[in-house]
Amino acid sequence: MVYQQLPLNLRLRADATFSNFVAHGNEAIMHTLCQTEEPYVYLWGENASGKTHLLQALCQQDWLEGKTAVYIPLMDEGITEPDIFLGLEEMDLVCIDDLHVIAGQAEWESMLFNLFNAIQERAGRLVVSARATPNAIDIQLADLRSRLNWGVMYQINGLQDSDKIDALQTRAAQLGMNLSLEVADYLLKHSPRDMASLFALLRKLDTASLAEKRRLTIPFIRQHL
Repeated sequence: MVYQQLPLNLRLRADATFSNFVAHGNEAIMHTLCQTEEPYVYLWGENASGKTHLLQALCQQDWLEGKTAVYIPLMDEGITEPDIFLGLEEMDLVCIDDLHVIAGQAEWESMLFNLFNAIQERAGRLVVSARATPNAIDIQLADLRSRLNWGVMYQINGLQDSDKIDALQTRAAQLGMNLSLEVADYLLKHSPRDMASLFALLRKLDTASLAEKRRLTIPFIRQHL
C-alpha cells in the first residue's frame, strides 16, 4: 500500500479547505482545482502565498468524494529519499509541494519524471507547486523540464491587506471567535504578514482566549504577541 510507504507526519491540516481560502485574484485557480479534472496543474508563487493550502484542500476534497489522494511536501524533514515517489501513480490524485527543493538532483528528477509518465498512462491527476516556473528552478533533466511546462500553469497572486483582514475574520468566525476590524488590522500591523503565520497566531490566540475566558481585544493580543 502506498500509505504505508509515507512518513507518519504527513497529515493534512484540518483547516486547509477551499471554503476558507480567500481567492481574490486567484479565482481561475480555484475554478480549475475545484471544478475541473485537469490532469496536470503547476502552481507557483512566493513563500506563504497559499500553495500548500490549495494542495491540501484539493486532497481533502478528493477524499470526501471517495477518491484516493496523497500530499507530498518535499520540504518535510522526513522525506529524504526519492523512492517516496514509488507507487504513487496508483492514486487518483498526487499533490507535490515545493518542487524546487529537488531541482538539480539527478536521482530525484529521474524518479519524478517516471512518476509523471506513469500518472499520465493511468489517467491520474498530478498537481505540483514551486516557488517559480519550471524554467526558473534549475531543473536539469530536459525531459522533466519539458513535462513540467506541459499543461496548465498558474502564478498565485498575493493578497492585499483588505483581503488578509477578510481571511482573518473568516477564519476567526470558523473558530467561534469574533474578530473586529480594529483587532484584525492590529494583528496585520504587529505580526508577520504572511497568511500561514497569521493563521498560526490566530490558532494560538484562540487557545489562549478559551483558557483565560477572554475576548480578542488589542490589550489581550498585545499580551500574547
